[in-house]
Amino acid sequence: MRIDLHTHSNISDGSDDPAELVRKAAATGLDVVALTDHDTVDGWDEALEAGQRHGITVVTGIEFSVTDLGSGRHLLGYLVDPRHERIAEILGRAASSRADRIDALFPRLSELGLSVDEQRVRASGEGIPSRKHVAKAMVEAGHVADEDEAFAEWLNEGKPAYVERYRPDIVDAIAAIREAGGVSVIAHPRDTRRGPGVDDERLAELAGAGLDGVEVDHQAHSPDVRGALRDVTDRLGLVVTGSSDYHGTRKTDHDLGCNLTAPDQGRALLGDLIPLTNG
Repeated sequence: MRIDLHTHSNISDGSDDPAELVRKAAATGLDVVALTDHDTVDGWDEALEAGQRHGITVVTGIEFSVTDLGSGRHLLGYLVDPRHERIAEILGRAASSRADRIDALFPRLSELGLSVDEQRVRASGEGIPSRKHVAKAMVEAGHVADEDEAFAEWLNEGKPAYVERYRPDIVDAIAAIREAGGVSVIAHPRDTRRGPGVDDERLAELAGAGLDGVEVDHQAHSPDVRGALRDVTDRLGLVVTGSSDYHGTRKTDHDLGCNLTAPDQGRALLGDLIPLTNG
């Protein structure tokens, strides 16, 4: 049983449409794949239909952009009811804020001498363009060597081109996910490329607030970090997940299935959606 619980389509900042992503997941030999686009559920129906065609279980998910003690984080929510009042409010405010931020980002970049092709960026995804689309355009324009440099030098919080947007507090988001019938997993909590990681004490506090799991096996985590996170999740009784954080051609070294969630952990998190298996 091969389970990948974190992927992105072109509805947010991936390169594949949801159906193509699911087809590739099945062809790769995955049995279960979660579609977790940023702050949107717009790809769910297409992904679920593709899952039926290709014989693969599709888990509906969202990667919520949240704030945690002043730092930006990502929180994965699975199996939520998107019609739930609090979830609908979060997603609606996030979409509006994301659009406003992109509108403000182009003139900000121009003022900094970093103009990019706005029309091309806006046409690069099915939904609202993200900062990742802008970072790619900055690379193509020759302003930076790669997308990591675009974020580190210009787009991250505190940098010259940063534009704030709405992000709910992580504790409020955990509560909303639970109220909407879902489960929550903090994504890549010790990826320090864009800010400080989440320490053991804070993970314990989030567990007390209702967090269900931790994404331990992720490309941004070294073997030592993974081991340390396994220790703390074991102490706290949290589920351990592993996933690719697949973005298609828009993120290298994140191939589908490069990290997997163990079947027992998947079942602990998602229940009967994960079939019983000896594999």
